[in-house]
Amino acid sequence: MNKRILFLCFLILLIIPLIAQPDNPNNPVPIDGGLGWLAAAGLAYAASRIKKRKNTREE
Repeated sequence: MNKRILFLCFLILLIIPLIAQPDNPNNPVPIDGGLGWLAAAGLAYAASRIKKRKNTREE
């Protein structure tokens, strides 16, 4: 029974890389442009809201 389970695990680990799809040759979505600035602005806005909420709770 134990050998059967070990054999099945081995087969599963052996088959998974064969089923996997190859990588894309290039990046489909560039994140170096405006999306980076948008994420930075969102983080700054969230930090200011958290700071403001923290200050109102202390008062």
